[in-house]
Formats: sequence, structure tokens, C-alpha cells
Amino acid sequence: MNGLIALLGSGEYLPVMNDVDKYLLANCGADGRPPRVVCLPTAAGREGDASVNRWSNMGVDHFKRLGADVRAVPVIDAESANDLEHAAAVEEADVVYFSGGNPTYLHQTMKDSLVWKSAQKVWERGGVYAGCSAGAMILAKEIPDFRAMGLRSISAFGVLPTAFVMPHFDAIPLFGKPMVATLRKRLKDGETMIGVDEDTAIVGKLGEEWTVMGTARAHVFTKGESKSYSAGEKFILK
Repeated sequence: MNGLIALLGSGEYLPVMNDVDKYLLANCGADGRPPRVVCLPTAAGREGDASVNRWSNMGVDHFKRLGADVRAVPVIDAESANDLEHAAAVEEADVVYFSGGNPTYLHQTMKDSLVWKSAQKVWERGGVYAGCSAGAMILAKEIPDFRAMGLRSISAFGVLPTAFVMPHFDAIPLFGKPMVATLRKRLKDGETMIGVDEDTAIVGKLGEEWTVMGTARAHVFTKGESKSYSAGEKFILK
């Protein structure tokens, strides 16, 4: 059994995501009790205590308002990602939520860690994986190297059947558009790239339909074609 995956373009812990998060809480397997949520500020681990604490506090306040049993787990580096108590806290959750930051740092910190293994166990037994921005990008096959304008990339976890996930898609500035074109050219036959607009999420399960939720759109690209989906519309990732 594999649970829901929610990929957010932006908007984590904000009221604009209330409907998305209520849906996740209602479908995380916590029947008859308050859902247990863990918020992981890992992607902001290099940004200092103020940033880590801000994301942690926002997550706790947000999910408390939605009636969840929530805690922030201070996984910010390789050492804390292999802390036994942190791993146990994550494994007990129904929803594992990664907020945004640096996708490469998030992937490097999570790779082969105890906390990541716990997060996988939650999802495999039917719990929810939610990732915003960096938290969404690490589930694709690759993470683009932004400094190289997409000409290079690093391997990611490859949970999703898509080469790249691009958050904040509708906010990419003009100088970033060539990188999107470069990534599309790099796609092999049959491969896809996903763009998720700000304040928008796609929610679904592997091998099933994905639903666009939020205020804007999601975009699915192949090397030669593209299609956009508005809130409420569904699509299949092959």
C-alpha cells in the first residue's frame, strides 16, 4: 500500500493550502483519532536558526488549527537526520511534510538517512508524503543544477515517474525560461517534466489519477508537447 503524495509549488502552511491539507488529513489513515503530522524544515537547514524556527512554528500553528496532532522535528543536517529519536517520531506520523528551501541540500541530507527511511515507511503503509518546492523536487528522477541553467542535474530519489518537478512555475522569471526549454530538450522519448504553479498542489497516488488543487495550474511537458491543468482537473502520470 502506498499513500497519497502532495507536491506543492509554494504556499506551505498558509491558509491558501487549507483545503489541500484538510484533504490530506482526511486521507492519511488516521481513522478515529487526530492525525499525527511531522513538519520537517530540513531544506532550510543551511539558512540558520531563524529560518528553521520560522518554518517549524508555521507548520505547527497551521496544522493545530486544522485539528492535527503536530510536531516539528528539527532535522537540519546529516547528524540530526540519523538521530534515532527523530527517526522514531517520523515513523509514528500519518503525514510527513517537508517545507521548502534548497532541494540539493535536502536530497543530500535525506539520502540513506534513518529519517528518510522512516518517511518511506509512513508512505508505504498508506500515510501521506507532502513536499513543497524542494520537498517536491526530490521525488523526481533528477534535480536541475540552476547554476548551469539546467544543462546538468543530480540524481534524486526517483519515486515519481517524471524527470523533473519544477515548483513556483508561474513565477519563474524571464531569465529562467531558457532553463525550462533546456530541461525539455533533455527529456527522453516518453519522459515528462512537471511544473506546479505557486499556491497550487497536485495530489495523487502512483499509478492513479492526480488532482490539481489550489489557485492556479499544473503543467505536464514532454519533449514535444505540453498540457496545462486547472484546479479540479485530473491527469495521469505515466
